[in-house]
Amino acid sequence: MGGGGSTRRVTFEADENENITVVKGVRLSDSVIDRMKEPSSPGRQHRGSGAVNDEELKKRIAEELALERARRDSEAQKRRLKQEQMYVRDEFGKLLERERISSTEHLTRAMLRERAATEEERQKAQRFAKQLEEKERELKKHDAYYKEQLARLEERVKHFFSI
Repeated sequence: MGGGGSTRRVTFEADENENITVVKGVRLSDSVIDRMKEPSSPGRQHRGSGAVNDEELKKRIAEELALERARRDSEAQKRRLKQEQMYVRDEFGKLLERERISSTEHLTRAMLRERAATEEERQKAQRFAKQLEEKERELKKHDAYYKEQLARLEERVKHFFSI
């Protein structure tokens, strides 16, 4: 029964009074049975005892079975769709989580690189400051030496011209 590819065999038989068709191998829902119990519409053919024609009954049963099968197929499709939606939602969630982790790692690496570059620049600035202080000390030494030499030369010049 249903859309699952069932291979169940259904047979139609008449009972001993030939008033009722017996369907073997079919499960019917309560709604199908209730609809089958409904009185026939006025356009239908009846036998003398009021029973429904076998062909009409078979046709009605086939229609009811088709409706029941269609309802089950529809419900199965709804379940599959819901499962697929949940699967897609889960996969999308996993993808978002991977993207979030990836972007966090990328941001962390960028911050570490920036910190390292900042530290390197700070150390470089300290080295240049020390070098500059050394040059200033050296220049002050040279300045003192040249002032001393200039004072000696001036003293010699005074002494040379005063003779």
